[in-house]
Amino acid sequence: MKPGMTERELTATATANPDQKAQLRAETLARRDAMPAAERQAGAQTVAARDFPVPIKPGLIVSGFSPMKSEINPLPLMRKLAAAGAQLALPCIVGRGKPLIMRAFAFGDAFKAGQWGIREPLPEAPEVDPDVLIVPLAAFDRAGHRIGFGAGYYDMTIHRLRQIKKVTAVGIAFATQEIAYVPATERDERLDLVLTEREVIDFRTQQ
Repeated sequence: MKPGMTERELTATATANPDQKAQLRAETLARRDAMPAAERQAGAQTVAARDFPVPIKPGLIVSGFSPMKSEINPLPLMRKLAAAGAQLALPCIVGRGKPLIMRAFAFGDAFKAGQWGIREPLPEAPEVDPDVLIVPLAAFDRAGHRIGFGAGYYDMTIHRLRQIKKVTAVGIAFATQEIAYVPATERDERLDLVLTEREVIDFRTQQ
């Protein structure tokens, strides 16, 4: 059992199942897909324009991601953080059931197509351990739990990093992706923050 888990979360740990999460994921992604493209673009710009809730000191390593489909685009935010002195990184999938590795990148670098055609840094790019992870998600709740895309890559990655250093996991999503309750399990890593076009939601005081 993880420290600080509520009775409700303990119940969910015993009862959550993949089908339940899959249904919640499908419902939330349908709402996201229905957003007009101009609204999604404006939302990404709003998130980038707001003060970032983690101090950016030169050399701080921030991992982002390459957006897919109707995901909120983290690239405007990543450009802003790079301009403030952050060293950027992007995730690379190394195998099913394994944490992601993060490789350093800068805007203008060459990419290769990874799994699902997602852009990844070239293999010769240095592997790094980020201080801040910008995390994609399908759904989230006000307890800091997220539903990802089913493979568990980010939960494994956040868990690994938290074993070796202080790291801040920052979910980024549209407000419509919020749900009342995520049926989290002990394998699910809690986020520290979620950024939406409407607000910054800080879970750090709950942990």
